[in-house]
Amino acid sequence: MTQITACINRIGTANPPFEVHDAFVRFVASSLPDARSRHVFQRMAARSGITRRYSFLEPVKLGDGTVTDVEGFYGAGPWPSTGQRMARYERDAPRLALDAIAALGDDIALQDITHLIVASCTGFMAPGLDQAIVAGAGLNPGVERTVVGFMGCYAAVNSLRLAHHIVRSEPQARVLVVTVELCTIHFQRSGDLASLLAMLLFGDGAAAALVTADRGGIALRDFRSATIPGSADAITWAIRDQGFDMHLGGEVPARIARALSAETGRNDDGGLLRGSAVDDFSLFAVHAGGRTVLDAVEQGLGLGADALAPSRAVLHDTGNMSSSTLMFILARMLAGQERGPGLALAFGPGMAAESFRFAMED
Repeated sequence: MTQITACINRIGTANPPFEVHDAFVRFVASSLPDARSRHVFQRMAARSGITRRYSFLEPVKLGDGTVTDVEGFYGAGPWPSTGQRMARYERDAPRLALDAIAALGDDIALQDITHLIVASCTGFMAPGLDQAIVAGAGLNPGVERTVVGFMGCYAAVNSLRLAHHIVRSEPQARVLVVTVELCTIHFQRSGDLASLLAMLLFGDGAAAALVTADRGGIALRDFRSATIPGSADAITWAIRDQGFDMHLGGEVPARIARALSAETGRNDDGGLLRGSAVDDFSLFAVHAGGRTVLDAVEQGLGLGADALAPSRAVLHDTGNMSSSTLMFILARMLAGQERGPGLALAFGPGMAAESFRFAMED
């Protein structure tokens, strides 16, 4: 029997209209209470590998030099409640998702989509984001819908895994995978330097991918999950009264480097490398969780200096957009001339790694 291969035929991406990275750096630098903290923050911002992040919140500098946003969402008074943040999510997440779908191209027959998979961890609404996408994009109201919720940065891998299984079981399926993240609605008022450095990483973005049995694009091979023992508290994402509170432990890069180094030594069929050598892969799509995370992957796998260039480019241009980040990296690869076997990796709460092998096709 012929083996069905699921392929990502196209990827569309979208960001909100306002660039906020420099404004955020100025805002934090002006609010830190002592010169040493300001110096450390500014030095780490300069080394972050990020130059742009995007948001629906338009930054503005007031007459007294204060940096805020036009609407005062993060103003001088109390910062917004979780309810207020979810109202922003309900307003902005659907339109960002529709922008990403539109970026797939005018020739995509959206009425022919049979399955919709939506991943997001930065908001909740009901009727859901999936239903808003069906109505806004003009999908068949009978489309099969699945929501991958609150899984964090590796949710794109889980979503593509679902699409992979659907297409392999239903070769005529046309699966639309959409990731939408509004990370900037969850900034926290804090004087803690570690928390501010974590917030420095995140921006907003959405991606849409068409996955079918039609050959061409990114051929999905197989998927594999792994958890680093004793690391459950290294990455957490808690719902609190003033939004969702992200914790990224300073030990995360070192844990990733050690775990991946162990994987290369293990080198059997049960590992992330599936018994392959690192040199068997010519392409690496690694979630751009931050510069230090990419450095850790490079170190742990023993990669060359340019192996993670697509990931570093996305980090530079848009920051960490949680589940949408890996999709942006794959879109960059799809638009380029790279060909050959690849390995995709993303890390998130657990601390877990989600991965898949792929091949770039003409």
